[in-house]
Amino acid sequence: MAYQLNDINYRTVADPRGMIEEADANYAGLVKQAAEKIAENKKNSPIVLLSGPSGSGKTTTAMKIAEALEEKGIGSHYVAMDDYFNTVDPATTPRTPDGDYDLESPLCLDMELLNEHFTLLSQGKRIYVPKYEFSRCMRIQEPSKSIKLKKDEIVIFEGIHALNDMITDRHPEAFKLYISAQSDVVFGGRTVFKRTWFRLVRRTVRDYNFRGSSPDETMSMWANVRRGEKLYISRFKEKADFQFDTTLAYELPVFNSTATQLFQQVPEGIERFDELRSVLPALQLFGHIDEDLVADDSLIREFIGGGIYA
Repeated sequence: MAYQLNDINYRTVADPRGMIEEADANYAGLVKQAAEKIAENKKNSPIVLLSGPSGSGKTTTAMKIAEALEEKGIGSHYVAMDDYFNTVDPATTPRTPDGDYDLESPLCLDMELLNEHFTLLSQGKRIYVPKYEFSRCMRIQEPSKSIKLKKDEIVIFEGIHALNDMITDRHPEAFKLYISAQSDVVFGGRTVFKRTWFRLVRRTVRDYNFRGSSPDETMSMWANVRRGEKLYISRFKEKADFQFDTTLAYELPVFNSTATQLFQQVPEGIERFDELRSVLPALQLFGHIDEDLVADDSLIREFIGGGIYA
């Protein structure tokens, strides 16, 4: 799919509220379809595996699917697979070819525990979800929650590695969902804003707003993030039972003011510098929409804040 730059800019001025409502309705329709398919698969497995690369909007999507399932009388639990990270250990943590920790690798996850928990949940038994403390890069003793599924309940496991063979080969009956930003913006038959840039902008704004990360830090990691996506995430998307696009026509005009300030700080000399530097003039092709017009349950509230799913 592709958006037309002229259409976005026209509606940014003439009908921003209408553009927002239309885009949110389209996204809500995809969420509803996903919930319907999950409900159909419930007889096979109570496990839902939700995957997608960084900046796809996995957390909000998982919450919205849970709401749609609730309307069908199906309760749900949410688990972030990040809590299954292993404590970083110089002796066992995988590394990149450069010798740095490869924190994008699925081998950073405790796959044995994950698979054991999937089996226990499917058998109606209780699990204790671990808790990972990112500030110290370690798993702590206290579990984050316990879950035992009732008859009409499912559990959504969300994470970038949810569709990896190490999971899906052992649990093929689980429902598999893949989401990502899958639309470019075109003008005159030429791509002027790439689909991967949507996610980069989302991540940069989010990290600045909520994780105390400077644009330098986020952008310096982008090359490795993209490398990890190609190696460990996107190659498994065809395993999904359902895929959908999370780009929204109005998001770049909403992000524009903040993102422009952040991308003015692209640090020289980092890997993929030329590509990262080219995002700034591409952002300047868009107008501006005040974020006050954005609904509090919008997907992009995950990145700009003020949402109900925080």
